[in-house]
Amino acid sequence: MAITASMVKELREATGAGMMDAKKALTETDGNMEAAVDWLRAKGLAKAAKKAGRTAAEGLVGVAVRDGRGVAIELNSETDFVAKNADFQALVREIAAVALDSAETVEVLRATHLGGKTVDEVIADAIARIGENMTLRRMHVLEGESIVHYVHNAAAEGMGKIGVLVALKGADNGIGRQIAMHVAATAPLALSEAALDPELVAREREVQTAKALEENAASAKPRPAAVIENNIIPGRMKKFFEEVTLLNQKFVMNPDLTVAQAAQEAGVEITGFVRMAVGEGIEKEKEDFAAEVAKTLQG
Repeated sequence: MAITASMVKELREATGAGMMDAKKALTETDGNMEAAVDWLRAKGLAKAAKKAGRTAAEGLVGVAVRDGRGVAIELNSETDFVAKNADFQALVREIAAVALDSAETVEVLRATHLGGKTVDEVIADAIARIGENMTLRRMHVLEGESIVHYVHNAAAEGMGKIGVLVALKGADNGIGRQIAMHVAATAPLALSEAALDPELVAREREVQTAKALEENAASAKPRPAAVIENNIIPGRMKKFFEEVTLLNQKFVMNPDLTVAQAAQEAGVEITGFVRMAVGEGIEKEKEDFAAEVAKTLQG
């Protein structure tokens, strides 16, 4: 029986097995889907399917830098315990190295070969071996004249709970690491006001305008509408930009300076940054202890 791409896709989605393993299973069972599932289970290659529904919100961020190029990748696991596993950490390191060499997006990275298999297939093998769901969730690339990296809560060299890359123009004399540490601590949304999402800016302006109008209406001495529009709102938006944009934030190492001023005094220009924290944006599952025990007893 001819094995089609759609059959392979269906089996992969049903079992979590790698593409080549799914194709081989179908070939061995003459295209019988149920038999192919059993074949994969017998080989220990369908173990990932039982884990696929679980939320993978722990894990590690891995960073790698070379010759003006830096990458940050996030590999998630279900528990922090697995993130401390030497095999898991080795996988993070290997995937980051592959990303540094060639990949530009996480989709390309998943299809890139690592040790004779795609990264996706290598992860599926690790899921079957370690016994937890894992997800290669994100990848970011940063390029510049000089790239500095910093890892917060490092579990091993080049990986931890928060990974930061900073691109600089000019000779770094140590300010780069300080700026990277600042980024880890303050989590700016963008490099500058111009780099912010226009929808976010518009939404914040609407909020501040509504708030100012409400305060003005409740005031014993209301201000003219022109004062609110031309003075109060711009002042509040300036404060907003100081809070969320890297260049306008107060430098944690010296709050008397903005980050931009600190960089200028050090003779460098910040041209970009990446901050990646494990699990940000993932809604973690919550279970009570009784439910967790019941699930364990059910296998």
